[in-house]
Amino acid sequence: MDALERELTVLFRRARSVSGELARQVHPELEPAAYGLLLRLEEVEPERATDLAAYFGVGKATMSRQLRALETLGLVARDQDPADGRAFLMRLTDEGRERFSRVRRARRESYLAQLRAWDRAEIAELSRLLHKLNEV
Repeated sequence: MDALERELTVLFRRARSVSGELARQVHPELEPAAYGLLLRLEEVEPERATDLAAYFGVGKATMSRQLRALETLGLVARDQDPADGRAFLMRLTDEGRERFSRVRRARRESYLAQLRAWDRAEIAELSRLLHKLNEV
């Protein structure tokens, strides 16, 4: 368990640092946690703020604040939910999608370079285990 704790601590610390760099590449005023939010929106949009908050395990107020900041920067927009006129669905704007996609392509190239010596089965196994960990 000591080795697992150590490796997870290093991974999480490095991930926070990388998230900050990636967020700034998307927009200089973007906070680090927002990169992951853009990634999730790109995968599932449109999505309610409450569903995004539940996915990330944060409160509604935190998610609302983060989404407002992204709206102010022109990266996301809200549309009324046709199924419930009281709710809104969040989506990437065209500018948000373009900025995010550009940074994501560069990030993937970096991953490929870092994992060049790994075989595909190892990468698939790492992905499977990380997914399993995230499902807990």
